[in-house]
Amino acid sequence: MSVARAGRRDIAVLRRAARAEWGPLLRTVRSELVSARLRAIPVTLAAVCLTLVFQFVQNQAWGYHAIQDIGSVQAYEHLWIALLRTPLSLFVPALDLPVWGALAQILVVFGIAETCLGWRKTLLVAYVATLAGTMYARIGIWIGPQSPLGLPDSDKYVIDTGPSAAVVGLAVFVCWRYRAWFTGSLVVLSMVFEVLFIKNNLAGKEHLAAILGVLVVCGLWEAWRPVKPRDAQRVSGWGRRR
Repeated sequence: MSVARAGRRDIAVLRRAARAEWGPLLRTVRSELVSARLRAIPVTLAAVCLTLVFQFVQNQAWGYHAIQDIGSVQAYEHLWIALLRTPLSLFVPALDLPVWGALAQILVVFGIAETCLGWRKTLLVAYVATLAGTMYARIGIWIGPQSPLGLPDSDKYVIDTGPSAAVVGLAVFVCWRYRAWFTGSLVVLSMVFEVLFIKNNLAGKEHLAAILGVLVVCGLWEAWRPVKPRDAQRVSGWGRRR
């Protein structure tokens, strides 16, 4: 009997921890989706459709170069060209990865972010994260492979596209906004683990650059408009769309 009571007590503790970690976030998402349904995530749906279109076009003989011209970023190109292509590069799936992975990332993470932050903040944070990765590629090549923070010169020819940097950045920002500290820490630590043990390349290090860029935004946002931790538990507030 005591073992059963201890088990129930442990389950209750886990439930309280999960409720504290994800409760405010899930309440906001559920409230938005119930009240507005798909109208709550118009940018997310547009991003999914745009990614599908880009995937189809770039796999056609007549469309590959067109997609590269408008959404492919490589570190050897002039900076102004990279900056012009960076917004659309987010929706161009990487050629060496299955497109369903990019679509799932956009649908889930962009969808959660859009319901919680609104489409303007979602696009802003996504762009900051993607831009941080794009700029890191140039800085890392300048540093060189002799440093753990650097990249080999050959990486300047790597085609740098896809939503992963934006997805990681949005996940960290939403966790900060809703004080989901454990989940946010898990995202950051998983990206560090990826670079150290799995993917010590341009893509992996760009994820860390995206996180750093978003953390700077979080710090500036916190300084500009401090938010009490309990504020995130309300469905209304400055985090919602206006």
